[in-house]
Amino acid sequence: MTAPMTPSDATRRAGEVLDQVELAVIGKRKQLEVVLATILAGGHVLIEDNPGLGKTLAARSFAQSLGLSFARAQFTPDLLPSDLTGSFVYDQGRAEFVFREGPVFTGLLLADEINRTPPKTQAALLESMQERQVTIEGQTFALPRPFHVVATANPVEYEGTYPLPEAQLDRFLSRIAFGYPEEAEEIDVLERRMARREEAITLSPVIDASELIAMQDAVEQVRVDPSVTQYCVRLAAATRSHGQLAMGASPRGSLALVLLARSVAVVRGRDFVTPEDVKSVATAVLAHRVSVLPELWMTSVSGVDVVRELLQTVAAPSSRVRS
Repeated sequence: MTAPMTPSDATRRAGEVLDQVELAVIGKRKQLEVVLATILAGGHVLIEDNPGLGKTLAARSFAQSLGLSFARAQFTPDLLPSDLTGSFVYDQGRAEFVFREGPVFTGLLLADEINRTPPKTQAALLESMQERQVTIEGQTFALPRPFHVVATANPVEYEGTYPLPEAQLDRFLSRIAFGYPEEAEEIDVLERRMARREEAITLSPVIDASELIAMQDAVEQVRVDPSVTQYCVRLAAATRSHGQLAMGASPRGSLALVLLARSVAVVRGRDFVTPEDVKSVATAVLAHRVSVLPELWMTSVSGVDVVRELLQTVAAPSSRVRS
């Protein structure tokens, strides 16, 4: 059994994990910090970006570096809920029905192209993500701990896709995009591929599942000043009265903001949360929890734009705040 960790212990291990993942995913340290912080907060992450930007590679790299079992579910229009959760099959040798586990019974599940499968199958993830369990034929089966979902979505193709409903999006603690690399970073990617002389890249585990749980427990020790908590609430509340939004963030959004800011603080080497931590994750936490007015759908206005505007207008507490 792994010994308890302090936030400083978790910071050191988090740095080692990020360094290892960066051997595969180059030039995206800030985004990788958010992914790792989401996992340390016990949450799930949606990576929504164009094809070929390392979404699948990032998920697999984190699974390897964190020492977690890994499963990939390719979401297609014909994917059934039972293909994801598992089902009962008849065992002739035992003359009885036995439960055969689906890919959700893993440490880290890659839900690849989640917006390409119908809502019924998307909804099959809801119980898994929120309750860490699945219910089949009236029987409940617990998922392993830790259990995290990294989902990917392609934002540029809409034909043959099924946009995630708000209830599903809300289950993701964060949503991020990697974006295109800089020229030097892209050259580095090509040179590393030529140097290793094979397509696949395998990373060594830095920690294991029990150490990850200890790191998650260490995050719970991070201090959050009441003024920072109030700042998170004010940001979420401001989305509910914004003129360009049909729906603002719920209290789950403000809670998610505190939880992810707390994890980011650990990743960055502190045992207390600053307003800058909140600001750095606000778009990743809140932008997918708001809905732009229908009449603005054909414009350039997005949830990200609104959250960035609110970060400029909602007063933040002093940067020197600590509890």
